[in-house]
Amino acid sequence: MSETTSAIRTQALACRVAAQHVAELGTGTKRALLGEMAARLEVHSNAVLAANAEDMQKAAAKGVQGAMLDRLRLDASRVAAIANALREVAQLPDPVGLVTRRETRPNGLLIERVRVPLGVVAMIYEARPNVTADAAALCLMSGNGVILRGGSEALHSNIAIANALREALEAHGVPAAALTLIEDLSRQAMIELLQLSDIVDLAIPRGGEGLIRFVAEHARVPVIKHYKGVCHLYVDRAADPALALSLLIDGKTTRPGVCNALETLLVHRDIADALLPVAADALQKRGVELRGCERSRALVPSMHAAAEDDYAAEFLELILAVRVVDDLDDAIAHIRRHGSDHTEVIATRDEVAAERFVRALRSAVVMVNASSRFSDGGELGLGAEIGISTTRLHAYGPMGAESLTIERFVVRGAGQVRHPQSRTCVRD
Repeated sequence: MSETTSAIRTQALACRVAAQHVAELGTGTKRALLGEMAARLEVHSNAVLAANAEDMQKAAAKGVQGAMLDRLRLDASRVAAIANALREVAQLPDPVGLVTRRETRPNGLLIERVRVPLGVVAMIYEARPNVTADAAALCLMSGNGVILRGGSEALHSNIAIANALREALEAHGVPAAALTLIEDLSRQAMIELLQLSDIVDLAIPRGGEGLIRFVAEHARVPVIKHYKGVCHLYVDRAADPALALSLLIDGKTTRPGVCNALETLLVHRDIADALLPVAADALQKRGVELRGCERSRALVPSMHAAAEDDYAAEFLELILAVRVVDDLDDAIAHIRRHGSDHTEVIATRDEVAAERFVRALRSAVVMVNASSRFSDGGELGLGAEIGISTTRLHAYGPMGAESLTIERFVVRGAGQVRHPQSRTCVRD
C-alpha cells in the first residue's frame, strides 16, 4: 500500500469514528454547533478572502474563465451568504430520529420506520468553495461525518473555510475529523477514497460532467450523480406573454453559469409570432446569443442556426437554444429526447396543460409559471443543498439534510416470537 493510499484510508477511518460521535448529538447541540461555525467563518472572513484571492489569481493565470471562475470567486457578500446558509441549516427540522411511519401488527409488534444518518459522506467537487461549508453543515445536521475533496482551483479557499469550521467543532468537543478535508488532490488519492466501500457510505460528485463520470466509473461506493442541467422553458399557447418573458430573462440571464439556468426555449407555434421577436430583442440586448430552428429564424433573422447538439447542450453561458414546437406533446417529446432530468418550466394559464406537463415529465424539478432559478435547495426550503440529484436512488432533485438520512425499521415487542413452538419452558 502506497503512502498516499495509507494516508487517505487513515483519514477516512478517523472520519468514520468521528461520525459515530456526531450521530449521537442532540438537536440543540447541532444547532449550537452550526451557529458557532457561522460565527467562526465571519471572524475569519478576511483570511478566507485572502486565500480566495490567491486561488483566483492562480486560476486566471491558468486560463480559467467564465462560469468556473465565477463559481470560484468569493467576496464579502458571498462569505456572508455562506454564513447565513449555515444558520439556516441550523434551524431546519432535525431529520435524525424522525418516525416516518408507525403501525401495530396483529401480533402486537409496533413497527416504526425511523430516519438515521448514512454515516460517512464523501463530497467530490470542483471550484465551488461554498460547498465546503454547505456540505459540512448538511452532513453534520443529519448526523454524518463528511470527507471533502475539492478542486485544485479552490484549494486555499477550501482550507481556510474548513479551518474556521473545525474551530467550532473543537469548541463543542466534536472530533475535528468529522469534517475531513483531503488536501492531496492527486487522481490516485481520489480513486482510493472512492473505493473505500468499508468506510464511505455515499459519494456525491458536484461539478462538470467529466468529474461526475470519472467518479461514477471509479467508485465502489454508492454514487449520487448530478449530471448537466439542460433546463427548458416551454411557453404554451395559453401563456401570459409578459409572465413568460419574465421567466425567460430571469432563467437565462441572471446567472447563466449555474445548473438551474435555462438552456433551451420551446415556444408553441400559435404564440411564436408575437412572442419570439420581443423575447429575442430583450435577450440580445442582454448579450444572449440565440441558436434556433428554421421556424425560429424565420421570425428572428438575426438568430444563428442551431445544430442538433445545441438542444442537448449545457452552455453555462449567455447562449440559448430556441425551437418552435407544434403543441404541448411536441414540447414534451423534445424534452424527453434532449433533457437531462434536471428542471423543466411551463408558462401557461391552462391548468390542464400544466398538469399534463407535470405528469408527463420525470425530471427532478418541474415548475409551473415559476423561474427555473428556484430549482435550488435554499429556495425550496432546504436551507442549503449538497447537490441536485438526477439519479433515482433514495433522493431525487435538490438534496438537503433529510436526503442524507435513510429509513430503517425499529420493532418494539413484548416477547413475541415467530414460531410459538420455539418458546422454552422455564421451571422453578
